[in-house]
Amino acid sequence: MNQVTKGQWNGYDTYILNSGRLEVTLLPRLGNNVIGIKDIEEQRDILRKPDESELAFYLQKPYHFGIPMLIPPGRIAKGRFDYGGVAYQFDQNTANDNHIHGLHRSQAWCVSDIEEDEDEGCTVTTEFITSDDPKWIAQFPVPLKLEMSFHLHGSVFKQRLRVTNTGSSPIPFGLGYHTWFLLDREPHRWTLELPVEGIYTLDSELIPTGEFSSLGQLEPLNTGMNMKDADLDTILKIPDGQPAEAKLTRDDGYEIIYSADRTHFKHWVLYTKGNAEEYLCIEPYTWLPNAPNLNLPDEETGLIHLEPGQHVELNTDIRIHKS
Repeated sequence: MNQVTKGQWNGYDTYILNSGRLEVTLLPRLGNNVIGIKDIEEQRDILRKPDESELAFYLQKPYHFGIPMLIPPGRIAKGRFDYGGVAYQFDQNTANDNHIHGLHRSQAWCVSDIEEDEDEGCTVTTEFITSDDPKWIAQFPVPLKLEMSFHLHGSVFKQRLRVTNTGSSPIPFGLGYHTWFLLDREPHRWTLELPVEGIYTLDSELIPTGEFSSLGQLEPLNTGMNMKDADLDTILKIPDGQPAEAKLTRDDGYEIIYSADRTHFKHWVLYTKGNAEEYLCIEPYTWLPNAPNLNLPDEETGLIHLEPGQHVELNTDIRIHKS
């Protein structure tokens, strides 16, 4: 079975990809978010999914559910930076008048294509033109074309975002996914393995300084760290030569492997929303928060430079496996 069907969430169309093993629910008209992944064989939700009663909260903070896109991810000091002769001023939406988690919230994306193939899986393609959103273009005045493909085959779910600079000035681009994995209120059963080499130092306003420290108590991440009593809100550096790959394993051999294209994804953020109980957010980032304001090379921050007419493709995938 590889098919796409339509559903509803609070009156908004959803698109449901089904491979027989996984069921993936998309919400294109409210931020193009993946609001649910269900393991059909295990009969368990893999992601934190918004309930119908949570519409108001979703509209206020859509990055609390599913796999929301952060464009760009993390904080920007006072929401300001200059790049390529263009001045950028993002909304100051934190307590200290900084900016957090980018311009992408609940914008309406258009579904441009649906494919179903018994051998190759099923795909939904969506697109969004940033100049169609007055709030976006007021803050990020160089227009972009965003195209996303969601592909499901068996127990593998892939996302590919293609970003094209359709303006006349070079731009800085950064992407993150605030991916909410469920721990089923059993954090002691789950272990996370993540190749990392250091923690980025944050200032008093939780903005990276450009320096980083040793892993310390998080060193076990490299071999497998149990989630019991974990309390994380941490930006981590991926070592050169190591993959951007997170392995979240339950004690019965059930495994979720979350991978990103190492060419562009250089950082992970781990977030447990307090002491780990119900959630573990595993967040691949291309750029280090506040990247345009840091006195570091793009190779270090992960800032993607796009000239007019240039595009970049950013790939991630989630695989489910049980030994």
